[in-house]
Amino acid sequence: MPHISAAAALQICVLLSAFPAQYFISQWYGTDSAQRIQITERLIIASWSSFTKSYLSPDAWADRLKLWLSKTRTYLNVGLLILHFRSWYYGEKKTKIGDNEAETHSYFAESSDVRSPKPEYIHFSVGQVIVHKRFGYSGVIVGWDIKAKAPEEWLRHKYPPAKQDLKDTPHYRILINKVNGFGKSTAYIPEEEITVIMGLEVHHPDIKAYFSGYDGSRYVMQPWLKKFYPHD
Repeated sequence: MPHISAAAALQICVLLSAFPAQYFISQWYGTDSAQRIQITERLIIASWSSFTKSYLSPDAWADRLKLWLSKTRTYLNVGLLILHFRSWYYGEKKTKIGDNEAETHSYFAESSDVRSPKPEYIHFSVGQVIVHKRFGYSGVIVGWDIKAKAPEEWLRHKYPPAKQDLKDTPHYRILINKVNGFGKSTAYIPEEEITVIMGLEVHHPDIKAYFSGYDGSRYVMQPWLKKFYPHD
């Protein structure tokens, strides 16, 4: 027999006590002893019949079990829907973040694509020291793209309609010489704005990450960087 919970037992007590009490109040007075006994017997039989039908009947418990299973399936279905949604949402979010990171690292000459063969119109090489023609700061080339690769918003800000043609020209990533006090540590600029200079060393906190040394005319690339620019 299934276990009766405390709540169910309390309900049984209420049913067995409250209903007879109400009935006695309305029926007990004004009757003789024989009638009282008959009324009491009927109440006891009715209460016991109600109790057995509700808590001792296999059919009643089967109905309760069906109702419980139905609610459980509903909760499980809702839970599964929530889990599927969370999995889809966070998986989609993670994918988008991953895509954004991949796009970010493909901008500003930071792509891991091997630049081979090197086009003839790429006039400068990684490791060469340059000077900016307009702003005067010096720096060293650490990467290049055959044309500008940057977010559209950056390109619109950098190149107004009058300078749109510059987007399709070679662009170079520069570590800016700290001694210039320029305020920026890197730059991404078109080829026409720079010129090569020799005999000038560049001071930058990341210089050793890209180069193993300076030979007097240019910086020598680290092996990992040489793999991306084998012809420079």
